[in-house]
Amino acid sequence: MTAGLVAASVALSGCLYAVIPEGVAPRPSQTKSPDTAGVAAELLPFYEQEPQWEPCDEGGPGFDCTVIDAPLDWENPDAGEIELSIVRHQAVNSPMGSLLTNPGGPGGSGRSFILNSLDYAVGSELIENYDVIGFDPRGVGESTAVTCFDAAAMDAYLYDIPEADRGSDEWEAELTERDKEFAAACEANSDGILPFITTINSARDMDLIRAVLGDEQLNYIGFSYGTFLGATYANLYPDKAGRLVLDGAVDPSVSGLEVGTTQALGFESALRAYMQDCLDSGSCPFNGTVDEAMDDLGALLASVDRRPLRNGDGRMLGADSLMTAIIVTLYSEENWVVLTQALDGVLQGDAYVAFYLADQYNGRQDGVYIDNSSEAFTAYNCMDYPLEDDQAAEDAAMKKIDAQAPTVAPYWSGPDTCAVWPHDPTGTRNEIHAEGAGPIVVIGTTNDPATPYEWSVSLADQLEEGVLVTRVGEGHTGYNKGNICVDQAVVGFFLDDVVPEDGLECD
Repeated sequence: MTAGLVAASVALSGCLYAVIPEGVAPRPSQTKSPDTAGVAAELLPFYEQEPQWEPCDEGGPGFDCTVIDAPLDWENPDAGEIELSIVRHQAVNSPMGSLLTNPGGPGGSGRSFILNSLDYAVGSELIENYDVIGFDPRGVGESTAVTCFDAAAMDAYLYDIPEADRGSDEWEAELTERDKEFAAACEANSDGILPFITTINSARDMDLIRAVLGDEQLNYIGFSYGTFLGATYANLYPDKAGRLVLDGAVDPSVSGLEVGTTQALGFESALRAYMQDCLDSGSCPFNGTVDEAMDDLGALLASVDRRPLRNGDGRMLGADSLMTAIIVTLYSEENWVVLTQALDGVLQGDAYVAFYLADQYNGRQDGVYIDNSSEAFTAYNCMDYPLEDDQAAEDAAMKKIDAQAPTVAPYWSGPDTCAVWPHDPTGTRNEIHAEGAGPIVVIGTTNDPATPYEWSVSLADQLEEGVLVTRVGEGHTGYNKGNICVDQAVVGFFLDDVVPEDGLECD
């Protein structure tokens, strides 16, 4: 699931700014004793840690940072350790506790999310009353991280145009060979951590963070993939679940094939909504009806697929990178104007804005990769999702995508990197009920392209005490996106322990 934009995607890290109320000096650093109640003896050395907070190198006043150790393998705590990088923004008022966050991905840097986008992440009222915690999950960013290619090899992997014709056996073989090289590099350069980059292990890391912060229960807001992480936590530690908000839900029961199919339809729907807005604007590079404009966009993608455009840095823009540029803007209506600029540029033979957008999605800036989001994304998904080998189901899925998402469809299929991953997946796809966890608020947006609304409905139904809040609108996730109804429901839950009405609809 898929940042310089207004908010390209909470699935990756935001890149806005931290807001510190003017005239309010940050409180002195405070540390509570770790919560070790009921912890098994072999885990006590981890749970007894007292984090050493230091001012962060970035972010300004009110932010402090630390690193703690976690077991590499939670089933075998003596097998080694990894590091987890954590940032805290201390509450302006006397804190109601800690509020952990996750921006999604998997692979998004929670540390950068809070350091660079604090107000966008949680909003001013929660900033005032909670110690807001961001952390890089295992495998991500400043924590012990998945490492694969250098920048040049990553450029080739993500942007190079295949020599063979799309869809041919030779094309598939060429891409599979790339995937094998990528997977082998990840295995060689990640120091043995790949088998342990799983959501279950990350959820256990969250309980460790909760405990070393001295909190008896976890308060949490997770976006996109972060909803799967939060639901997994509630399922593992229902007695430790405090106030949990899951925004833009991933349905934990659906297969990888179903995820890909539903997302294809979701992005096609969002693209049609963009196109209608573009045509209504009077400055759209396309004309006619939405159907006619979508046909023209499909023709543009096919044209770039046949004859890629050269960028100023020498890279060639093909249809896959152009589709990446399109997708990244569909996470937020506020980015649609940038998509218009990109498409207008491509129609004029200029690939600059399109590459700018694709680079935002891939975490690339000025020729270097500022995060490892692409590597971590693959590592988590390859361990979390069982491999599927059902050709009839794949054929049916592609038939559905071809029929209902014709613009996206030609660029949606290809070899599965996880088929050549060096470790077999350990995750399963099952409903999560989180019995005994108490009320959990699930927010769904009706035309969310990345985590379609039906997934939020499903997760809320699965959870023993799931509470569904619906944001009627466009874009990815619903909280702190300008909808007062949604924001009041979330703030009231966190500050006043008022559980929203199940089925609340916010226009």
